[in-house]
Amino acid sequence: MKRASARHILVKTKSEAEKLKQQLAQGADFGTLARKHSQCPSKREDGNLGEFSPGQMVKAFDSVVFNKPILTVHGPIKTQFGYHLIETIYRD
Repeated sequence: MKRASARHILVKTKSEAEKLKQQLAQGADFGTLARKHSQCPSKREDGNLGEFSPGQMVKAFDSVVFNKPILTVHGPIKTQFGYHLIETIYRD
């Protein structure tokens, strides 16, 4: 079974996600921004969601984690929870 590990930052608005993505592009630390801005309880772990399989996350989230390049920040990705910046750490 496929497995992956990812971290994310979840915010309410697309513009907030875009601002954070810009900060990341300029060298800001993902974990620091996650702790400061994310609406998800995973912010306590620097946004790290641990390891999971396809189907455990919502479809839009899964498609990024299992199909897009790893170690790259993708987003903003809209789900019913808000806007995510997603970085896949590894996948097998």
